[in-house]
Amino acid sequence: MNIEVLTLPMFRVARQASLPFLTVSRKWACTICGASLPNIYRTYTSRNILQLDERGLFADLFPDDSNSLIAELTKKTQTIYSGFDPTADSLHVGNLLVVMALLHCQRAGHQVIALVGGATAQIGDPSGRSTERDEIDLPVVQFNADGIAENLKRIFKNHEDFIWRTDIKSDPLKSVRVVNNVDWYNSKSIIKFLREIGRHFRMGTLLSRSSVQARLSSAQGMSYAEFTYQVLQAYDWLHLHDHYDCLVQIGGNDQIGNIASGQELVSRKRNKQVYGLTVPLITTDSGEKFGKSAGNAIWLDPKKTSPFELYQFFVRLKDSEVQRFLQLFTFYPMKDISKIMEKHWEKPERRHAQKLLAEKVTLLVHGETGVKTAKKATDLLYGSKPEALAEMTAEDLALVFNNASTKSLLLAPGTTVIDLGMKAGCFKYESDAKRIIEAGGFYINQTRVNNPSLVLIPGAHILPNNITLVRVGKKNYHIIKWL
Repeated sequence: MNIEVLTLPMFRVARQASLPFLTVSRKWACTICGASLPNIYRTYTSRNILQLDERGLFADLFPDDSNSLIAELTKKTQTIYSGFDPTADSLHVGNLLVVMALLHCQRAGHQVIALVGGATAQIGDPSGRSTERDEIDLPVVQFNADGIAENLKRIFKNHEDFIWRTDIKSDPLKSVRVVNNVDWYNSKSIIKFLREIGRHFRMGTLLSRSSVQARLSSAQGMSYAEFTYQVLQAYDWLHLHDHYDCLVQIGGNDQIGNIASGQELVSRKRNKQVYGLTVPLITTDSGEKFGKSAGNAIWLDPKKTSPFELYQFFVRLKDSEVQRFLQLFTFYPMKDISKIMEKHWEKPERRHAQKLLAEKVTLLVHGETGVKTAKKATDLLYGSKPEALAEMTAEDLALVFNNASTKSLLLAPGTTVIDLGMKAGCFKYESDAKRIIEAGGFYINQTRVNNPSLVLIPGAHILPNNITLVRVGKKNYHIIKWL
C-alpha cells in the first residue's frame, strides 16, 4: 500500500482558483513566540495556528496576508469552522485530516464549529468529480447527518478524555459546536436569497473555478444545481460569520474554489477580511483521494470499519510514509516524532512507528475500548497470543470480523464438529461439510480441525467466555455464543 499526501503546485492552484494565496511557509512557526510551555505535550501555547505548518498540516492560505491573520489569531479567541456534507452516514480517513486541523485549533484555545451540510448534500458538491452525484432522498440525508454528527462528537470527546486531559492536565477545552445548515436554509426564500446573496457573485469568477472548469469540459457537463453549490457554501460562511463571528474556514485542498467563494462573499458583504486555509489531500498511490466515491473508504464508524481494521490500516503503512503520518494524525511534539523515528529505524521490521501511530489514531477515533479490541484482535490474528480470543466478547469479535454471522446455540451432549458446522449455518449440505472438514478447510478458534465426528470439548472448542470462533476457508467467519 502506497499513500501520498497531495499538495497542488502553487502556480496551478492560483490559476485554477483565480485567487491570490500564499503557500504556507515555515517562517510562520517563529513569527510570534508563545509563553514557556507548561507541559512538553502541549506543542503550542500561542493561538497562532499557522505554526502547524512545521507538521505539514496546511497546504494553502488565502488571501496572501499571513501577518494580518497572525495578528487576528493572537489577539483573541477566534471562531474557525469546517464543513462535512452527509453524502454517507460516516466520515472516513479522507476527512480525518480536516478534523485534526479543527482539533489543533481547539487546542490553541479557539472556538471550532463543525458544520454538517444537511442542505448542501441535497445539491451535491462537484469538486473532484467527473459525474453528477446521485440524488439522495431527504430521510437518507437526515440519517447520514445524524451519523456524521455522532462521528464528530465522539472524536472530539475521545480527544478531550484520552489525549488532552492525559497530556495537558489543564482546563477543559472549548466545546465543539456541531451545526447543520439545513436549519437556516429551510426558512430561506429563494427570491430573497438571490437578491441579497446572488448579486454579490460575478459569473466570470464562478466559471473560473477548477471544479466548474473540469465539469464543463466533461462529456456529462454540469447542472445548474451543482453550479450553485459554491454559492451555498459561501453563504454558510456568511451565516456563521454573522452568528458566531467566524474568521477562518478550513477544508481539503479540493475545496479551495468553494472556500474562495465564501471568503470573497464575507469580505465583500461585511467589509471584513476573513481567511481560508486548506489541508493536503490523503491519496492512494494512483492519486485518488480516499473516500466513498473512490470505493476505498476507511470509515470512522465502527459498524462500517472496525477498530481493528482502522488500526491495521495504519500499521501497514510503508516506512517511507510513517513519519509524515505521525506529524499529521497525532499530537506528538515534533522532537518526540524524531525520537520515535530514530528508534523505528533501529529495527524497522518491528514497525515501532506504525504501531504508535495506529494506537493514537484508534484512540482518537474509537477510544480506549477500541484500542484494546484492536490490539487483542491483532494478537489473535497475527501474534503469538491465542489466549486473546478467550478475552474477547462476542461483540468484540463481531467488530473485528464485521462480515461474520453471529448465532446463539444450545450445547447438547455429544455435539460434534460436523453438528457445529451445520447448526452454525456454515454449510448447506452435510456432504459438503464432511468433505471440507476432512480436507482441512474448517477451523475452530483458529485451529484446524479435520475430524467431522470429533465431540466438542469445553476449554478447547468452547472457550471460558462461552464463545466459539469458526472459520471456513480463509475468510468466512462465524461467531457462536453458547447458551
